[in-house]
Amino acid sequence: MSRTKSALLSAMALVAGATGTAFAVPGGASASGVPCTVDYQVQDHWNNGFIASVTITNNTAPKSSWAVKWSYAGSERVVNGWNANVVQSGADVTATNESYNGNLGTGGSVSFGFQGSYSGSNNIPSTFTLDGVTCNVDSGGPTDPPTGSRLDNPYDGAEVYVNPEWSAKAAAEPGGERIADQPTGVWLDRIAAIGGVDGGMGLRDHLDAALEQKGDGELVIQLVVYNLPGRDCAALASNGELGPTEIDRYKTEYIDPIAGILADPKYAGLRIVTTIEIDSLPNLITNTGSRPTATPECDTMKANGNYVKGVGYALSKLGDIPNVYNYVDAAHHGWIGWDDNFGASADLFKQAATAEGATVADVHGFITNTANYSALTEDHFSIDEQVSGKPVRQSKWVDWNRYVDELSFTQAFRQQLVSTGFDSKIGMLIDTSRNGWGGSARPSAPGAKTSVDTYVDGGRYDRRIHVGNWCNQKGAGLGERPQASPEPGIDAYVWMKPPGESDGSSKAIPNNEGKGFDRMCDPTYSGNPRNGNSMSGAFPDAPISGHWFSAQFQELMQNAYPPLT
Repeated sequence: MSRTKSALLSAMALVAGATGTAFAVPGGASASGVPCTVDYQVQDHWNNGFIASVTITNNTAPKSSWAVKWSYAGSERVVNGWNANVVQSGADVTATNESYNGNLGTGGSVSFGFQGSYSGSNNIPSTFTLDGVTCNVDSGGPTDPPTGSRLDNPYDGAEVYVNPEWSAKAAAEPGGERIADQPTGVWLDRIAAIGGVDGGMGLRDHLDAALEQKGDGELVIQLVVYNLPGRDCAALASNGELGPTEIDRYKTEYIDPIAGILADPKYAGLRIVTTIEIDSLPNLITNTGSRPTATPECDTMKANGNYVKGVGYALSKLGDIPNVYNYVDAAHHGWIGWDDNFGASADLFKQAATAEGATVADVHGFITNTANYSALTEDHFSIDEQVSGKPVRQSKWVDWNRYVDELSFTQAFRQQLVSTGFDSKIGMLIDTSRNGWGGSARPSAPGAKTSVDTYVDGGRYDRRIHVGNWCNQKGAGLGERPQASPEPGIDAYVWMKPPGESDGSSKAIPNNEGKGFDRMCDPTYSGNPRNGNSMSGAFPDAPISGHWFSAQFQELMQNAYPPLT
């Protein structure tokens, strides 16, 4: 399957090429001399389906509502649409505005998208109308997959980049040479990281090193794009450098330079996987409004829309680069696995994936459990069991969640995303860098059936005090080693969070990285509504987030599952 976004064509004369692309301006008129123009782009294309976007520009009097119409010459059928009500009758298609985008001023533009199906050839419509007036078509898109189409799974048949800086730190630890050759994510967590911080490697340095590791084979390099304005509104430890309103700086000083580097033809042979903005969008579902978990900071980010705009802009810009594979962060089962979070989160991801010029074609997949500790599987109990007349869902640990582990959640959430309008072939990644929970405390059998709580607590691998605990968790271990296509729907298990890098400091430490002190990283903290007012379970004496934490690294190796040899 191809998930490549086509380049915008600029010609304005009638053209019909081998691909069937067509665009026209009658009588040689310019866009400024006609009532409306249309940009119809086939952004993605596979055997019997496609994704298209339509941008309509109004050059007449302002409108408070609009309707765009066109007809297909072949078998094309609209399956579903977004940012417009798109319906088809026979060969005729009508797209009308949603309640939020009906206003279309003079010179103003509006965009919407849809998924379609076809058999035989996929034809570009020749004529469009806006409220009954014929428009000019000012561009088109390919109807055949372009050269260099994205792979269905970029990890298949490829090695994955080993970060030399992380590898050196791991190898310097006693016993660390056992995992020093494992691939980990490269975190671009501030603007300065693009060029390199304190003499360290910048983005180009990593890409150049990746080319050396690639040699004549295929290689994936994993980047974490993580610098939204008002970043991580529910946690202080990973707050960032940009204020809540600095969306323009995010675009021009952060995303644009990253996109410019990744688009360098020198790196066209690399498979570049991006993890887009962890700990962002789910906060707008779970930590806003009247919920007891809400924070004023998250309410601010929901109100100003800059999380949605930032993610959409990143997807759009990076999705233009043919060898970039965007995976959006989708939290974990202990965050959005509950009924009132599950579907709402998928809807919000769809909103972000169609904002700021992005479309669902810019999303290759999603990643769960990034930098978190949720067990990959729980083998000793299941969500459907009952103990002493009470369902496992009613246990204090599960707390009515629909899922008890990350694999079952991730596979189910993938289906929810597809039903929301994402491509049926999206792949999922699971971060297994710290969710092994091995060692001597790993249960080897189910818990006693004296109560549903003793049953679940006695058998669960995840030994956190509460599933909401996220900072430097005591007792954690390395999880499954990175591998491609381990389960249906899963593109790879990855170590996106480099083991040994702290989640946050155990006490306030002054720094110039914009990172605050969060008491969830303080082992003496007795909690808040987001962790059921439980103890934090954090490791003591931790440095600020992203800095090397030797004691935790040693414990992760000690508690690795599968065990290290």
